[in-house]
Amino acid sequence: MSSQNHKHILAVIPCYNEELSIGTIVQKTKQYVDEVVVINDGSRDNTSQIAQEAGASVLIHKKNKGKSAALRTGFRYALANNYDYLVTIDGDGQHNPEEIPKILKNIIENGSDISIGYRVGYSTEMPFWRRIGKRVLDYTTSYGGGGKVTDSQCGFRAFNKKAAELLYQHVVGKSFSAESEQLIRANQLGLEVGTAPVTCKYKELDTSTKTPISHGLSVLSYVIWLAAQRRPLLHIGVPGFLVLLSGIIVSIYTLQYYNQNHVILISHTIATAILLISGAITLLISLILNVLPKIKKQARQGPDEDFFVLQKK
Repeated sequence: MSSQNHKHILAVIPCYNEELSIGTIVQKTKQYVDEVVVINDGSRDNTSQIAQEAGASVLIHKKNKGKSAALRTGFRYALANNYDYLVTIDGDGQHNPEEIPKILKNIIENGSDISIGYRVGYSTEMPFWRRIGKRVLDYTTSYGGGGKVTDSQCGFRAFNKKAAELLYQHVVGKSFSAESEQLIRANQLGLEVGTAPVTCKYKELDTSTKTPISHGLSVLSYVIWLAAQRRPLLHIGVPGFLVLLSGIIVSIYTLQYYNQNHVILISHTIATAILLISGAITLLISLILNVLPKIKKQARQGPDEDFFVLQKK
């Protein structure tokens, strides 16, 4: 246990088929926290057994539900057991548990509600193509309402109890969007976010359940949807209005051409119909989303019950 042992610290490790690395991660992590809980998200290997033997408590999802759901289960466990601080760290070995005190320092000493690890420099071993994808998601998360973002996708993070309570209520994504959604919700809720530089291993790691492209597209689409929810008139209404306006312009041209030449331009007529209908529907959707007390209520869903518990030995 670390020098912060009087602070009641929980580490949450979401896992899916991580039997090769989870034992070492648990053993290293528990030196810096009071308890390690592994969220086995429907693994088909020996992740649970190895994690338990290494000294972790284990929560098991009966089927794979995605990282967001796994983290949500971990947050629920932290709140139910009244932990003061929560650390999340990936189970594939890319993060170094010895840097947990560095992540916690922003919260315990500097007053942040959330501390985000950011992978910087060539010591992270991050491939060039991943750097590009990370930068795209960083900018998108910032545009979507996440504030100033340094590393939107790093899962090595720490939270105080206030942040854990608020994010558990408001972060409801079900896929790999948890990191971006946490930042967007934190900014909306006025939580103070600090950052700490961390190292990261990528060499010889091939444990992801999705390809980098599908992972990136999944996060990107969800962040765009979150932005649309937050300001539907801007992100949905304005494009819808522009499409509708384009349809009106094309229809005017088509009518003028018919009056002059008595010929119906079939292609222009079809384009006009598509633009007018799609623009009107999009504009209507934005108006509906803007007036309904709507999407935020989806965050008030009931607790996730689809897991069972293995206590550490």
